[in-house]
Amino acid sequence: MYKPKDSSQSPRFCGVRTFMRLENIKTTDNVDFVVLGVPFDTAASNRTGQRYGPQHIRNFSVLLRPYNPDMDINIFEYCSGVDYGDIDVIPGNALRTYDNIVKELLPLLEKNIVPIIMGGDHSITLGNLRAFYKHYGPVALVHFDSHGDTWDHYYGEKYMHGTPFRRAVEEGLLDVDHSIQIGMRGPLYSADDIEDARRLGFEVITMKEVRQIGFSEVMKRIHKRVGDKPVFVSYDIDFVDPAFAPGTGTPEVGGPTSYEALEYVRGLDGLNIVGFDLVEVLPAYDSGEITAVLASAIIYEMITLVALKKRRSLQKNLSATTTQ
Repeated sequence: MYKPKDSSQSPRFCGVRTFMRLENIKTTDNVDFVVLGVPFDTAASNRTGQRYGPQHIRNFSVLLRPYNPDMDINIFEYCSGVDYGDIDVIPGNALRTYDNIVKELLPLLEKNIVPIIMGGDHSITLGNLRAFYKHYGPVALVHFDSHGDTWDHYYGEKYMHGTPFRRAVEEGLLDVDHSIQIGMRGPLYSADDIEDARRLGFEVITMKEVRQIGFSEVMKRIHKRVGDKPVFVSYDIDFVDPAFAPGTGTPEVGGPTSYEALEYVRGLDGLNIVGFDLVEVLPAYDSGEITAVLASAIIYEMITLVALKKRRSLQKNLSATTTQ
């Protein structure tokens, strides 16, 4: 069983930085989840520096503790996890980077380990989805973002951080009938920027609609849309209002608060989640490290969902044993 160092016994400023002070071991034995980085940012269209996102998140995550009071669970009583390190990327070459992502993720998926992936810009999600497709076939997608990322190209380039979900649909990686995007807002080139996603098959809930229908209705629509399908969750930090997450490349005002950002992850409990990513953290613009605080907390909630799923499985098995 792998769990974090106890910061009441070992000071947080000691040792090599890993996520939540988990052991830095590249293993697939006796683990339920791994946290890993993909420090690639040369498919970004505006600000760059997301390559430093994984380590920035790790640096602040040392403040996290194993008991989650909001979800009433001690994570490491039910699951084991490690910091798997970073996948080697090829700066300037998204396609070769995708090949590396697939190569690294497949051994994890083959052992039913849940990868929790820190970007990097949002282009890395296409590589992630290629790996999941090889193991699960087309997966459902829950996508939190201020942008749909379904553009066809940037500057004539097909593999950019604004294009991964169009490419994923074209490649057959997604079960679009069970996929949903939440939070889209801000100025666009045309109305087609939203409608293109719907034409590709996604359900889209814009931020304006989120505010109109409320959190509970949004979560109902997510659960109804996904059902029991294997689902990948992709969380762009610019989903959150830049007042709470300034350290990102393409911020858009009018988004959720940090509390709401966490609630959207907590509300996914009960879905058949097989993997996560959190992308677009850019340290150079992160005033007071508040984006790192939030990003590490979002990943913590993702890990909590793994623990809750494991607890339910253990309780179900125990119940079946006692009734025999």
